Amino acid sequence: MPRSPIVLCLIVMMAGPVRVSAQVYPYRDGTPGVTGYRSEVMAEVMIQESEFVRLAEAIPADKYTWRPSQDVHASAANYNLYKLVGTPTPASVDTKTLEQSTTDKAKVITILKASYAHAKAAIRSMPDADLEKTLHWNGGKITERGVLLFIVQHIAQHLGQQIAYARAIGVVPPWTNDPPRKD
Repeated sequence: MPRSPIVLCLIVMMAGPVRVSAQVYPYRDGTPGVTGYRSEVMAEVMIQESEFVRLAEAIPADKYTWRPSQDVHASAANYNLYKLVGTPTPASVDTKTLEQSTTDKAKVITILKASYAHAKAAIRSMPDADLEKTLHWNGGKITERGVLLFIVQHIAQHLGQQIAYARAIGVVPPWTNDPPRKD
């Protein structure tokens, strides 16, 4: 079965270059707030999730098999990358076959939302104290804080690719027409 660029939506998001100490940020969707740096990461993940889901919903179902070229592939990063900070992939998720598992729009969106639930749970379960723990990384070392920063920018790259794919098939990202926020 061909891989769908829409399944790029199966990746996780995260970022947070700003360190905020001991503050808790509640979110509009009722997600419990987390403290410090993790709250900044959570905010980025939630923004990226919203944009991925809205874009996935805007793309017509008959376009879910379209690819710009044969070598385009999606990532299950929302599951794979959080293993680096201690959250294993659920036993029910096979990230090696996730990309090829479906091109059905409703199923892709369900998988996408589940991957974000996993990402947010990983952020919530991570103690602030672990942010300074170091891991081996590409021949060097990195902190768990650095891993979260990597995840955020990595997912942002995938979102950019998804936006390009959507525009190539005539879909404008839905948030481009949103009125400015006043809060």
